[in-house]
Amino acid sequence: MTKTILITGASSGIGKATAKHFQAQGWNVVATMRTPANETELTALDNVLVVRLDVTDTASIRTAVEAGIERFGRIDVLLNNAGYGAYGVLEATPSENIKQQFDTNVLGLLETTKAVVPHFRENKSGVIINVSSMGGKVTFPLGSLYHGTKFAVEGISEALSYEMREIGVRVKIVEPGAIKTDFGGRSFDFNNDEALTEYQPMVGKLFAAFEPLMSLAAEPQLVAEVVMQAAQDETDRLRYIAGKDAEQALEMRKSLDDEAYLAGVRQQMGM
Repeated sequence: MTKTILITGASSGIGKATAKHFQAQGWNVVATMRTPANETELTALDNVLVVRLDVTDTASIRTAVEAGIERFGRIDVLLNNAGYGAYGVLEATPSENIKQQFDTNVLGLLETTKAVVPHFRENKSGVIINVSSMGGKVTFPLGSLYHGTKFAVEGISEALSYEMREIGVRVKIVEPGAIKTDFGGRSFDFNNDEALTEYQPMVGKLFAAFEPLMSLAAEPQLVAEVVMQAAQDETDRLRYIAGKDAEQALEMRKSLDDEAYLAGVRQQMGM
């Protein structure tokens, strides 16, 4: 039987690469995004349903899930991929950006999961894959909001795995490192106020450190392949790392206490 995956945030980056990868492997794909009218590549593929879903709009979530089930008969895997990044000086960050950060990365993930779980419970099977980040385990300066949401995704996923086990559903976390996506563009907000002079040396050092990091970023296809591995893994394994930089960062964090890790990051960034 052909399996079906529903993907949030499928208009670009990791979501789009994953939609194309699963379709190429013979899966049905419900590729969701906020503005499906702008999509042309995925709509041309067989066994792909492109449908509107905004994770901050619960009605659109329900409609997309229903459309996917109506088209393909069932959903076997949910990939919570839609994301937004608010970085920068907390003191300079508008309240609406703070709200959007948690609405998208945390509340949106929870609402989408809630909409799919009854279908999984009825089928007594399913896989929930949540895209976290190496930033769900390690932190960088000026990332309190983004890291806060990704740490939340880690905790939500781990705790959720207990209750999902009772209905035959597996929960998986994918932790990518730096990936070549438009995350630095439309899905990324950097908040700063140059009048807050005390923070400006840190802002400059952060940008200087991130430029070489992003030059080594992996392709989204790498994450798509790790998502496929997680979707097909019937063991109780919870976490899947995507990228050499993520492997190195997470291993370093595991080996150091808090003081040593924080000092190491400050030193690496010349702070």
